Amino acid sequence: MNVPRSAAHVWDEEYRRGRYRDEPPVAFVADILAAAARTGATNGLYVGCGNGRNLMPLVDGGLDLLGLDISAEAVRQLADRRPDRAGRLRQGDLDSLPAGETWPLVIAIQVFQHGNREQAHRQVRAAQRRVAPDGLICVRVNAVGTDVWPAHEVVERAPDGGFTVRYTAGPKRGLDIHFFSHAELDQLFAEWAPVLPLRPHRTERDTPGTGQWTQWEAIWRRRVSGNRRE
Repeated sequence: MNVPRSAAHVWDEEYRRGRYRDEPPVAFVADILAAAARTGATNGLYVGCGNGRNLMPLVDGGLDLLGLDISAEAVRQLADRRPDRAGRLRQGDLDSLPAGETWPLVIAIQVFQHGNREQAHRQVRAAQRRVAPDGLICVRVNAVGTDVWPAHEVVERAPDGGFTVRYTAGPKRGLDIHFFSHAELDQLFAEWAPVLPLRPHRTERDTPGTGQWTQWEAIWRRRVSGNRRE
């Protein structure tokens, strides 16, 4: 998984400005804790942990998670806030982890949408390879149907409805961000068993934003056939 270097720089600046500092965790956190409890998963990998607004409630809920993020500033802030977790944080992307290492639980909230369609799909598949047999992957990503804001240009559209924009204003100016369709995610996870089926979560933007932001949320289990992973 290769996230453009500019994305790391953008997020470093956003975290320095206080992004997510006082925001509560997303409600999806409760679904992840419930699914982990049902399957007996107690440890895992959190891809794109940021400065911890969702990671720490998951840890406090009983999960031992390795936090991974491309933003060095986010990792630094999180280590300062929770020095007890500093040894369980890593700055980098999925390729920076030991080859072949897997976890019973992989979590990615608002991270796989970075880049164009091909890059976004590559991130998803790289995360899928990190899920142990019978393990869970918990995903929240941008969805079609969002009122995209601020100023942007659409740089690609696919027959399944997914599309990518390049922002021309705002904190992500110059970055490509992908918006997934239901059919697109169905195809990416065709060999996985749904634990929490895909559902849309809509959030009305606060001023100065306009419209609503829709995201897909879902939890899948990695199927196992005999001794072979699927």
